[in-house]
Amino acid sequence: MRLSAPIFRLKRKAKVLSRHIDIPLSAALDRIAQEEGFQSWSHLAAKADRRTPARRLLHSFAPGGLVLIGARPGHGKTLLALEILTEARAAGRAGYVFSLEMTEDQARRHLENLHAKPQETSGRLVLDTSEAICAAHIVARTKDAEPGTVVVVDYLQLLDQRRSHPDLDRQLADLEAAARQRGLVLVLLSQIDRSFERAPRALPDIGDIRLPNPADLTRFSRFCFLHQGEIRVDSAA
Repeated sequence: MRLSAPIFRLKRKAKVLSRHIDIPLSAALDRIAQEEGFQSWSHLAAKADRRTPARRLLHSFAPGGLVLIGARPGHGKTLLALEILTEARAAGRAGYVFSLEMTEDQARRHLENLHAKPQETSGRLVLDTSEAICAAHIVARTKDAEPGTVVVVDYLQLLDQRRSHPDLDRQLADLEAAARQRGLVLVLLSQIDRSFERAPRALPDIGDIRLPNPADLTRFSRFCFLHQGEIRVDSAA
């Protein structure tokens, strides 16, 4: 059975319902699940977990490369990146999140919403929401990371927002070199230009990536594009 919306949107719908009719969140989640044709939220979550692309994507990402996950706001790029990170940690791999968009509390709540229980995520986790985040900062903080570590960067277009930081293309070159030398899986979230919403296509592509400053996107080995619950993975040309 196909869900009417991504999991994160169904959870948001349940929270609104819980507040609107003053029922426990667990009861609201069950109601939403029943609307989707499942017995309960736990039933829906178990089924959805088997369908999640995160595990499949993680196994397809070769250590030593850059991955871009692009979507318009609200279409699940952050969720997908954190799901991939959670899958990696469940397999005993370390993970890093560098975010110029989220606070540390927001990042932790996102991970908790993914049911990232300590006993299910044995890999080490580092959350960094410093204003100093740029390629040099990321490279320095991951200097002791083991091969296979998943590094999530939120997000591409903010890396060179400070004039004191190198241009975006220089930073991508440094991140690519670090990923290759250390065997990291480096996942960068990316904005998609608003013009895509007028395009006669179901999913964005590389031409829709918003680049306020020039950057060589051939440095990426994989591109994941999301929209309306659909996902497409493209390899670098």
